Amino acid sequence: MDPAPFTGIGLGLRRPHMEAAARGEARGVPFWEACPENLIGEGGRHHRWAMAVLERDPVLTHGLALSVGGFDAWDGDYLRELGTFLTATGTPWHSEHLCFTRVDGHCLHDLFPLPFTREAARHAIARVRDLQARLPVPLILENITYYAPLGRGEMEEAQFIAEVLEGADAGWLLDINNVYVNALNFGFDPREWLASMPLHRVVQMHIAGHRRIGTLTVDTHGAPVIGPVAELMAWTLQRIGRRVPVLLERDSHIPELAELLAERGALQAVYDAALGPVHA
Repeated sequence: MDPAPFTGIGLGLRRPHMEAAARGEARGVPFWEACPENLIGEGGRHHRWAMAVLERDPVLTHGLALSVGGFDAWDGDYLRELGTFLTATGTPWHSEHLCFTRVDGHCLHDLFPLPFTREAARHAIARVRDLQARLPVPLILENITYYAPLGRGEMEEAQFIAEVLEGADAGWLLDINNVYVNALNFGFDPREWLASMPLHRVVQMHIAGHRRIGTLTVDTHGAPVIGPVAELMAWTLQRIGRRVPVLLERDSHIPELAELLAERGALQAVYDAALGPVHA
């Protein structure tokens, strides 16, 4: 898969800042990430502002509801609309989560893990290959947070993800915060986990904030990125040895644009420092 024509720390295109983004007030943002489910078929001023940004600036697309690992048949009408949208934006790829989000036609409104079994891996590989054949751009997969395994597994999460990526010959959207959160909840070393993975398949990364609720750490996308997560991003970038686009996710408790841009700038400095020696 060809690398993206842009790198650095991008932002998600979210409603509170769409008008400012359309006016060009979000200076320094190298790319935007957009969720097609929030834009396809939608009208009104927010849609006009979003499309103005996507027609002008580099964009990556990120899906939320295709239920890649599920059993429900694809929605043919939606896939045709999605294909048209992906082509129009010029995104180099489209990302989806390695999980299931639907059962018997009902949306679960969350990301649920697949069982870490060989049968589930084979099923996911077949679904990914089938979906890839229906899309006009490459499909890449994101690792998720989960809070309880779905039944007794035959392998660890890392082995399961690697088996699906290799079997489907898919690129990886590596969510650094998801790795960190899972490490806290399940008691493993995130660096050892990442070192065991096929990092050559990483084409994009996500980074976000989280929240501690009792004894559980929850991936909320509603807080600033903490130092250890930023350091894990830098550590991973150094091992990948090349620049990939990294998205700063903020989906709740979204701050004022100036504050969000300041956080993006601080993470960009970490990004540049991590990769400076590689490109010296």
